[in-house]
Amino acid sequence: MNAIDKTRTFLSEVKTETRKVTWPKFDELKESTTVVIVAVFVITVFISVIDLILGRALDFVMHIG
Repeated sequence: MNAIDKTRTFLSEVKTETRKVTWPKFDELKESTTVVIVAVFVITVFISVIDLILGRALDFVMHIG
């Protein structure tokens, strides 16, 4: 079996498996997207606050010495 035959077989199997997928409804997609965006925002704020606190603590320690 050469590379072209393997590629054709692979693409055929991908097409078959894609038909089996249960695609989300538009409302489910919007809801999931909103959850992801909110989670990213919350994590970003959390990491930013921790970075600010640790940065100021490091500046404080560096200026003491």
